[in-house]
Order: sequence, then structure tokens, then C-alpha cells
Amino acid sequence: MSTLTKRSTVYFDPSIHSILKVKALESSRSISDLVNEAIRHELSEDAEDLESFEQRASEPSISFEELVIGLKADGKI
Repeated sequence: MSTLTKRSTVYFDPSIHSILKVKALESSRSISDLVNEAIRHELSEDAEDLESFEQRASEPSISFEELVIGLKADGKI
């Protein structure tokens, strides 16, 4: 763990905490390391989603109703 860390209190569901303890023991890592890795992964996915939204910002959009009508017209629903 880095020396530049911040402390925070997190309350886990008891079953999640048990799983984290077992995983930490089996992987020789701390619960903090596992939680930090999981949060980094989630934030990375969010960043990818935001990038995708930006890339598609100029695409035309249609309403849900128009989508359903088009799917019915194509015989897909």
C-alpha cells in the first residue's frame, strides 16, 4: 500500500466482508488493496463509457417510440 493513503470507514454487508477476508488471505493482499483495485476498475469503466458518449455525441438520436415503430416495421418485434 502506498504511503500516501487516506483512511475511510466503509460498512460492508457481512457476507461481502467474509468473502473479502477469504480473498485477501488467499491472495496475500489486504482488504484495502482489493477494494482499491475494484474501485479503480469501476472508475476505469466509467471513463470508457464517458469517452464512448463523447465519440457518439454527433450521432442522430431517436425517441423510444420511433425505435419501437421501426422494429415493428422491420418485423423484429
